[in-house]
Amino acid sequence: MGHLLVVESWVGSMSRLLPRAIREGGHEFTFLTRDLHHYLRAAPGLPGDGPHPLLAARNVVTADTNDVDALLPLVERLHEVLGFDGVVSSCDYYLPAVARIAERLGLPGPTVLAVEAACHKGLTRRVLAEAAVPGPRFAVCGDAARAAAAAREIGYPLVVKPVDLCGGMLVREVRDERELDSACRALSDFPVNARGQERSPVLLLEELLTGPEVSVETVSFGGATHVVGVTDKSIGGAPAFIETGHMFPAGMDPALEREAVDTAVAAINALGLDHVVCHTEIKLTPRGPRVVEVNPRPAGNRITELVRHVTGVDLAAACLDVALGRRPDLTPRPTGVHSAAVAFLLPETTGTLAGIDGADDIRERREVLELALAEPGRTVRAATSNNEYLGHLMTADTGGGGAREIAERLLSRLRPTYVEGAAEERAPEQRTPDESAPEGGPPQDRAPDGSPPGERVPQERSVEPGPAVPA
Repeated sequence: MGHLLVVESWVGSMSRLLPRAIREGGHEFTFLTRDLHHYLRAAPGLPGDGPHPLLAARNVVTADTNDVDALLPLVERLHEVLGFDGVVSSCDYYLPAVARIAERLGLPGPTVLAVEAACHKGLTRRVLAEAAVPGPRFAVCGDAARAAAAAREIGYPLVVKPVDLCGGMLVREVRDERELDSACRALSDFPVNARGQERSPVLLLEELLTGPEVSVETVSFGGATHVVGVTDKSIGGAPAFIETGHMFPAGMDPALEREAVDTAVAAINALGLDHVVCHTEIKLTPRGPRVVEVNPRPAGNRITELVRHVTGVDLAAACLDVALGRRPDLTPRPTGVHSAAVAFLLPETTGTLAGIDGADDIRERREVLELALAEPGRTVRAATSNNEYLGHLMTADTGGGGAREIAERLLSRLRPTYVEGAAEERAPEQRTPDESAPEGGPPQDRAPDGSPPGERVPQERSVEPGPAVPA
């Protein structure tokens, strides 16, 4: 079968989903990383998942995956010896590098420009605005002064985002200039991401969108985009935006679902994404669906597994298929599960986790598909992003669309206890999701604005509608 080059990964569940899909597909893989100990320090997956997934690799190669220009000739030499049929990563921060490697080696994959635009939130906004795909009014700003001017034009409240971080890190709702200044300082104090890559100094301001949020799970191949389904998302933690749970399928009004799907497909087409699995987040506002972001990889936070439990469709396997240039099998199969949901347990105080009561009463219930909880002794503070979960509970409903209600009801029986007042070693914003959440999270490539690491982008701003104008 195929030999895949896997460039970095998350340490959580996705680090097992890809190797599992590779094994089940009869493929093999070579793993390429800049820091093998990053993966060996963690114990990814769930209890009983078996040996470390990297033990299944045909080869493990260490190289500086953050220096793509130096990496490309090395990968060419590896290709001459090992012969790769495709290249993939589950880690957002390395998706542009994967696209460049595929282009260099003549392997299947999305174009470099499409991936770079999707992985840079400011570029995404500009491309979608030019294509008239509905989204918020926005501004891309080079510093706090330009952000303050743009905020007055957009109007408060608004959302401040880094253009190149993941997992909701440093995404904040701000209601006035004081809060905007605080959000800008937090971003400027975080110049290097969790994988040691220099961040872009620009930031994104967006009109605050209101309404429920969903995500559209798709697979694009051969110029056509296939919709696998729509996931219902729960968001909390204001002024941060923390994903507190998901349910698949969303169980929404068919007409509204069609609008959300059409908006997501329009965004994927506008970005020019093909040969890729996408997870596109959509806000269902009173004015209609609006694109939140387009992620050119399978959904995280256990959504990929929710889809598989309900439909039998394996999005991790589909990711491998399109990377190998093969048409994926997206045929739904009866599984006996009508809906599946995941709910995340969040810390609500600062201290050291002493334990989580109630787990024994929940673990053996027939509705429970997974229960993963943090171990006692972990230092926590009230959650400010998706990187700080204490665990998750996944449930199934074999009779209808009640999986979310089941998950939330059972989650309410879990009671974390703490040793209060313990100081944190590092603020959660300084942790990678890999080492914070049982699910695991993402790492990073070159600045998603397309500039090499360390190169500062022009200081500019633009407010939709209309083209970017100098500040």
